[in-house]
Amino acid sequence: MVITINGETKEVGQEVNLNNLLKFFALPQEQIAIEVNKQVVRKKDWENIKINEADKIEIIHFVGGG
Repeated sequence: MVITINGETKEVGQEVNLNNLLKFFALPQEQIAIEVNKQVVRKKDWENIKINEADKIEIIHFVGGG
């Protein structure tokens, strides 16, 4: 299945949820926010959100500093 992550086309297997997607691409699960098809998804819901063909996902990393 083909999806878009941060503007880049990616191919993933079927039946992927957001937690599995982060693991598949070796992305951190801390200090990030995820938006699926322009809807922000709360971290507690990542396990329940299934990724579908052509979904557009934005993953934002928070960086500390001053």
